[in-house]
Amino acid sequence: MTEKKQIKLPFGWLENLGEEFEKSYMHEIKNFLNKEYSLGKIIYPDKSNIFSAFNYCDFNDIKVVILGQDPYHGPSQAHGLSFSVKEKVPLPPSLVNIYKELETDLDMKVDFSNGNLEHWASQGVFLLNTTLTVEKNKPLSHSKIGWNIFTDKVIQKINELRENIVFILWGSHAHSKSQYINNDKHLILKSVHPSPLSAYRGFFGSKPFSKTNEYLHSQNKQKIIWVK
Repeated sequence: MTEKKQIKLPFGWLENLGEEFEKSYMHEIKNFLNKEYSLGKIIYPDKSNIFSAFNYCDFNDIKVVILGQDPYHGPSQAHGLSFSVKEKVPLPPSLVNIYKELETDLDMKVDFSNGNLEHWASQGVFLLNTTLTVEKNKPLSHSKIGWNIFTDKVIQKINELRENIVFILWGSHAHSKSQYINNDKHLILKSVHPSPLSAYRGFFGSKPFSKTNEYLHSQNKQKIIWVK
């Protein structure tokens, strides 16, 4: 059985990205992870959630891309969607600030007790981390194992084959991916990262949620219901 057939992803992703799973770098990622698992290391998210962003939002359903860097590295946090945490898990500081901006931007009350963003993903918000795995308590530990090759290709495919997508890029790492995005074809919204270290230098007040919906409306696309 080929690697492509082993990966369980929606048809749109396999159709446009399936060949990547046959390439040597992806085999190297798999071999690296299998070795780490065999050594008893704890890797986040769980194996079944590594490609959650893709499973929640198929290629042709994407309206918005929100880029993160790598998964949360604490217990029970990461579940394959950038910035999101599972229900009943305390919100990480960046997500707290995202919710604060969401409240101010839309003038709506947000439930800070639930940091699960699956309801965004199910509406076409592709919550992509540029690195898809991390070792427990070691941020960026898997940032150089090849995931960037894969996720750069993902961004390039969205840019090339889709139109009028909103790319929300928070922080310098996400900004660096703008080289793969045609600004004449898509909307790029940039600000500093929502981390407490930088949020007060331009994230607060950037209004990414209302700007996204205004653009979607202008393209005759259904707006995102950001707050349940």
